[in-house]
Formats: sequence, C-alpha cells, structure tokens
Amino acid sequence: MNWGAFLGLTAVFAVLLLIVQRAERKRRLVTLVVMLAGAELVRRYLVYRGWDTEGLLAVFAALVLNLLFWLLIGRSNPPKSSDEIQVLGND
Repeated sequence: MNWGAFLGLTAVFAVLLLIVQRAERKRRLVTLVVMLAGAELVRRYLVYRGWDTEGLLAVFAALVLNLLFWLLIGRSNPPKSSDEIQVLGND
C-alpha cells in the first residue's frame, strides 16, 4: 500500500466532504453536485494509477474524519446563512 497516496487522497476527500458539510442548507445540493464532479475526476485518476485500495480506504478515512468534525464542532457551530452577513463601513 502506498501510504503517501493514501494520506494525500484522504486529505482531498476530506476537504471535498467538508465543503459540502459546511455549505449553506439552501445551497448544499448544488455544492454536492460540484464536489461529486471533482470526486469523479479523482476517482478516474485513481483507476488510471491503479490505486483502487488506497482510494477506497481514503474515502472511508475521510468520512470518519468528517463525522468526528461534525460531532465535535459542526453540531454546535452550524454554517450561517449568507443573508445574515453585514458589511462594515458602508454608511
């Protein structure tokens, strides 16, 4: 098993999942579709390189990391709506 590929892929998949997880509730579906397109590109690269096992384990590791993030931080700190953002200094 290629540990460098596993760690890199875990980071890539964790970031893709974190972006979807932290997206606004209204825009989560669009974000998911865009991130799935990115995940498909990574999957095709994995098949090309022959890193099927590393990719599968990286997806599971990224899911576990994102679940832990959601349990520890995400539930108590949900993403805010962009309608609530106020720009300072525009008087």
